[in-house]
Amino acid sequence: MKHFPYFLLAIVFLVSCGPRERISKEVFDKVNNSMEAKKLSEAQITQEALIWGDSISTVAQQQLMSSLHKAVEEKGFGGAISFCNVNAAPIVSELSEKYGVQIRRTSFRARNQANLPTAEESQILDAYQYNVENSIENEPNIQKIEGGDILLYTKAIVIPSEFCLACHGEVKNDIEVELLDKIDSLYPNDLARGFGLGQLRGMWSLKIPKKAVVNRL
Repeated sequence: MKHFPYFLLAIVFLVSCGPRERISKEVFDKVNNSMEAKKLSEAQITQEALIWGDSISTVAQQQLMSSLHKAVEEKGFGGAISFCNVNAAPIVSELSEKYGVQIRRTSFRARNQANLPTAEESQILDAYQYNVENSIENEPNIQKIEGGDILLYTKAIVIPSEFCLACHGEVKNDIEVELLDKIDSLYPNDLARGFGLGQLRGMWSLKIPKKAVVNRL
């Protein structure tokens, strides 16, 4: 789609040749060269990374939430906790492999300690937290890392509904005692409790190879 003008030019040129007219290698090369990707600006690459990152993170969020809702319907919230403990990481890993990017959910208040933020992610989480506390809308973000070869896409995750509070809310008011025991048994270092509606839960963090973005354009 990005090279539509070049593609159209090539089609017009080729159609103008009669059905019996043979296209020489020289002419073919000229047409082929006219279809080559024009030089891309950093702004174009960043914009495409934002669009792609938003698409991937949306798919990941929907897939995780769909699986979680199904687990709750079938086994209750206790079963959902067990499901997340076993299946959340493999789901994210499968999506990472599918798209060729490294996908993570990270938070200062992580349930799984493997999801605690890196130094780069901590700075962005701090900014997202500041925005939430000051009623500033959080927007997806792109940072260049690893010498610019990797684009770090991030998007804030907030607590959207009371459904999430059943496992991440206040201990006395939202999380049932029996469920809390289950959480403590599976996640002895759990930090992901005590949240309220609209609070920052964490963020999606995607490491996208710049080369992969360029290939999409």
